[in-house]
Amino acid sequence: MRRSVETSSLTGDSPCPWGEGTLGAALLTPTRLYVKGPVAATRAGTIKGLAHITGGGLTENLPRALPDGLRAEVDLSSWALPGVFGWLADGGGLDQSELLKTFNAGIGMVAIVGHDQVEAARAHLATDGQIVHTIGRVVPGEGVAYTGALA
Repeated sequence: MRRSVETSSLTGDSPCPWGEGTLGAALLTPTRLYVKGPVAATRAGTIKGLAHITGGGLTENLPRALPDGLRAEVDLSSWALPGVFGWLADGGGLDQSELLKTFNAGIGMVAIVGHDQVEAARAHLATDGQIVHTIGRVVPGEGVAYTGALA
C-alpha cells in the first residue's frame, strides 16, 4: 500500500482516486467486523469452516480452513473487485497473483458450507448486513485454484 501511495505523488488530503472523499480517509476506513452472522450460522450448523482473509490474501488464508486433501476453486469473476485494490495493484506493480496473495481483494471472510446448506448459511450471514457472494467450491486437491478474472 505504501508503494502505491508513494508512486502516485498523492497525499492523504488528495481526492480519492477510486471513490469519494480523500485518499487518507479512504485508506483509514475501519475494517468490517464479521461476528453476528458467522456466529449465528455456526450455531445453526450451516458452516463447516471459516477463513478470515487478511495479510496473505485468499491464496494463503483459505487453505488453512480446509482439511488436507481438499482444495478451494475460486471464481474470480463472482464478485467485483473494489476500486482500492485495482489502484493498489497498479501503483504497486502487482499482477493478479500477487494481489491475491497480498490483499483480500474485497473478500474479508470465507465461509465453507456444504452444498445443501448454502441458502441457509447465506440467510444467516446476510442478517448481519453482510454482502454474501458464492465464490467457488471445494474439490479434491490442495491449496487454491483460480478461474475467471478479477473485474
